[in-house]
Amino acid sequence: MLLLISPAKSLNLEPTAYENHTQPALLEETKVLVDRLRGINTEELQQLMHISEKLAVLNVERNHSFEFPFDRQNAKQAVLTFDGDVYTGLDAASFSEEELAFAQDHIGILSGLYGLLRPLDLMQPYRLEMGTKMQVKDHKNLYQYWGDKITDLINERAVKYIVNLASNEYFKSVNKKKLNGELIEVSFKENKNGKYKIVAFYAKKARGLMCQYVVKNKLTTPEQMKSFDWDDYTFNEELSSANAYVFTR
Repeated sequence: MLLLISPAKSLNLEPTAYENHTQPALLEETKVLVDRLRGINTEELQQLMHISEKLAVLNVERNHSFEFPFDRQNAKQAVLTFDGDVYTGLDAASFSEEELAFAQDHIGILSGLYGLLRPLDLMQPYRLEMGTKMQVKDHKNLYQYWGDKITDLINERAVKYIVNLASNEYFKSVNKKKLNGELIEVSFKENKNGKYKIVAFYAKKARGLMCQYVVKNKLTTPEQMKSFDWDDYTFNEELSSANAYVFTR
């Protein structure tokens, strides 16, 4: 079983003492994107990404500071670097070495710059959302650039189940029709005046909590995930179907 999650804009760049690490599988494709980003100045990046001048300046600096190859001096493990709501729920810093090893085999992080990362893959700081309309060579956007490479990499894992816990923006980079494993969609909804609705902030944290739950309990099938009851969520059988699990509270 492989759980797919989105990356985060917020990053924790504090050094970590944890030594175990791996290299991103699609680093050659990343190098092409870094070269493209290095050709974009501050004003252009600000307009392309719809960000503040301060953020644009920071990320132009990051783009020009990329160093290859990645090592423990210039990069950090992805699951310990991303720091948004999903990763608050995931809380990978609390994992034992055994749990990190389990996460490595059962979690994939979709990324605009890296394609697909394993938790212990090294990464350097960046900002490049999957939905960014940046032309790369003959490709008009990142979805075209990545093509089926992310899907092929998922299929190489030879997993029976793929669990989608990523946002629509990121999961669009996966070709569902070409996945070899069975796809399970998972969503989290809140009861608002008698109606169940997805609230982005809560949903993001819940996706991370589900990943933590799977890792802590070493779950290997989607069926086992139905017992998830953290943060007052429960599996809603009435709203769910065979390939779409809904958890409510």
